[in-house]
Amino acid sequence: MDHAAAGKVEILAVEGLPEFRPGDDLSGAIASAARWLRSGDIVVVTSKVVSKVEGRLVRVPADPEERDRIRRRLVFEESVRIIARKARTLITENHLGIVQAASGIDASNVAADELALLPADPDASARALRFGLRERLGVEVAVVITDTMGRAWRVGQTDAAIGSSGMAVLHGYRGQIDRQGNELAVTEIAVADEVAAAADLVKGKLGALPVAIVRGLAIGSETATARDLVRPVDEDLFRLGTEEAVAQGRREAVLLAGPVRSFTNEPVADDVLRDAVAAALTVSGQVRFAHVAEQRKRLLDELAIDATEIVLVSGDEFEAGAAVRGLVVALAAEGIGAFWVPIPDPDAVRTMLDLPWAPLCAVALGHPASPLTPQHPADLDERFLQR
Repeated sequence: MDHAAAGKVEILAVEGLPEFRPGDDLSGAIASAARWLRSGDIVVVTSKVVSKVEGRLVRVPADPEERDRIRRRLVFEESVRIIARKARTLITENHLGIVQAASGIDASNVAADELALLPADPDASARALRFGLRERLGVEVAVVITDTMGRAWRVGQTDAAIGSSGMAVLHGYRGQIDRQGNELAVTEIAVADEVAAAADLVKGKLGALPVAIVRGLAIGSETATARDLVRPVDEDLFRLGTEEAVAQGRREAVLLAGPVRSFTNEPVADDVLRDAVAAALTVSGQVRFAHVAEQRKRLLDELAIDATEIVLVSGDEFEAGAAVRGLVVALAAEGIGAFWVPIPDPDAVRTMLDLPWAPLCAVALGHPASPLTPQHPADLDERFLQR
């Protein structure tokens, strides 16, 4: 089965709608302006008018600076996390799970002393509007509530569905065969988003046309909602901006760097080890590292260590300790486990390996038998005093 229309698709503007205010009857206004609605139509509504009738407006001073200050506060209040930021632009995940600029807070198409928040539950709003139109006109329609947002790696904005009722928002093709005989594996079409974008070609942004009708597509789902379009965080490859990803990586690398003593036989890539050592050496120019390769097995047996690789460390005890910690953290950031090993007879190891210096300690490392997972930060309790 294809998600494409069986015949032609029409997009019709609903003209003659009023300027909506809190408490207005949205379904009644649409029913009066579009008595020509048919069963099977999709009613596409800009979220701004839903926000208005549901009272999701915040009164703000007309002063531009004060208005902007309150707007930025609301962006944080409506978000659950900051996904990315660049200069004054914030990309957030809001309480609905939607990732977009500024938590959907909007200053367009509202009075100069107002800001609009997104509807509290757009799927519920879509369902209520659908039932309201059924009651007034006796028609079975679907409803899509839209908001404008950008797309990763693409310039410009488009309308997308943030609320839906009465239609399948997704159409999956997994397991189906195309005309060339290829089996489709992951193709899943965001039909509700396509409807939202198509309707925006009629609604626009400046013509005071917040509602359009898309005619000619299949409807009928009683269970699908726009929340089905929100990708779970653990499946999202792009859930953080670059700066946020780097910052999170720094925090998590420290929490990953606990001692690991069980390894696979997979060798550690030389460039990974060299980059980690280079990072660790920034702590002090007096510390020295030696990667034991040719006599690795002999040294590991001598020290009774079960690991894939071993690196020897020499230098001032304090600076060497800091460098070892830096090496372990740098390795953890690459998914490599490690643990510190004392050397009971440094001179014997120096002679055995013909080193120019006696090692102070060693770092055993390798690919961990179980994936590294961040530890929980320690409870400070009485171990951290402030005076």
